[in-house]
Amino acid sequence: MDRLSQEHRSWLMSRVRSKDTSVEIRVRRAAHSIGLRYRLHRNDLPGKPDLVFPRFGLALFVHGCFWHRHPGCRKASTPKSREDFWAEKFDKNVRRDSDAVTALSGLGWRSAIIWECETRDPDELRRKLKEFFYDVSQ
Repeated sequence: MDRLSQEHRSWLMSRVRSKDTSVEIRVRRAAHSIGLRYRLHRNDLPGKPDLVFPRFGLALFVHGCFWHRHPGCRKASTPKSREDFWAEKFDKNVRRDSDAVTALSGLGWRSAIIWECETRDPDELRRKLKEFFYDVSQ
């Protein structure tokens, strides 16, 4: 049983943004702080990556653990109401993410994903970002 009314749940879900989320802004700040420059939401690329690093040929996606089903993460819980609806929605999200990465690879781009739960510690986030660029910058 959902503790919120259907109208309130609908209103709440309509407030979830797809761009300029707090998680995405944390990643932008971390990337900028280590000297990386990027473009935002290039809609000419499959999947419309959140950050694009043309110089490195890297498309970076910032995924929410809940919506994109981060494997093994406690934030990737499944609502108890309308389980069929949510299962289908999550399957479509994961499939769309996979298709975008495959299409980007076909165009010669590398792809990387930063998960929401990986953005809590700024130092760890900067370390993870550096990992993505280490092989290219040598």
